[in-house]
Amino acid sequence: MSRDLRKYMRDTNVRLIAGAMLLLFIVGDGLIWVIYGPGAAVMGLLCILAALVPVVLILLLLALSDWIVKRANRD
Repeated sequence: MSRDLRKYMRDTNVRLIAGAMLLLFIVGDGLIWVIYGPGAAVMGLLCILAALVPVVLILLLLALSDWIVKRANRD
């Protein structure tokens, strides 16, 4: 049995991010729904999604730059 610590780290990071997103969307937006109603929950969902757009764009930019650097250093 081999221990691939990089795979373990990658899997753990994915699980942590997925758990945080579930908490944010289900618990956070669920509490808005319970306290303020469905209209506010839809607005809260739109605000959460709008706040995630810059984060996703930054992650895509970093992944693209990583791909470019790996491709350039292949020589």
